[in-house]
Amino acid sequence: LFVHPEKSAALWEALMKVGAPLGMLPNGLGARDSLRTEAGLPLYGHEMGGDQNLSVHEAGFGSYIKLYKPWFIGRDAVIRKEKTRSGVVVRFRFLDKGIRMAHNGDPILDKKGKVIGNVSSCAIDSEGYLTGQGYVDLKSAAEGTLISIYQGAPDSAGKSPAQMTVGDRVVLPAAAVVVSRFPKAPSAA
Repeated sequence: LFVHPEKSAALWEALMKVGAPLGMLPNGLGARDSLRTEAGLPLYGHEMGGDQNLSVHEAGFGSYIKLYKPWFIGRDAVIRKEKTRSGVVVRFRFLDKGIRMAHNGDPILDKKGKVIGNVSSCAIDSEGYLTGQGYVDLKSAAEGTLISIYQGAPDSAGKSPAQMTVGDRVVLPAAAVVVSRFPKAPSAA
């Protein structure tokens, strides 16, 4: 909808009035993020484009690009990038509830502690777990792969392990698992 700025407040009020009997309530970006992240949908600037310049293929939507179309101006560039692609956006779910939210850019690690990617989005899902999306190496993208995520990773590591004494605290990554990028609808029983 294109609405003149001077008319936008009136449109909002009219929509809220008409929608109230149907149970319509306002929501914000947090609701949008939780719904799209749980559904595995990308947000431009996070799972596509953005600082990493992620392609549609890397975002998991390559099947929507019709490379056979003769008028596709970017065809050669898309094919070139796809041939050298080393990662993909995955959806993940933390294994525990009640942990700190992951944020865009937080590092994702494999089971040996090697950084394999970074978080692009994270939100609470309908069951109360943190669910997110992140860009990882292709070899780490299989459903069921155990990963760890440093939520709000510190800028400095602090003391080295040899310098630690009783009572010192260390930031540890939280366990997560790669889940199906596009969740299946629950079956009717």
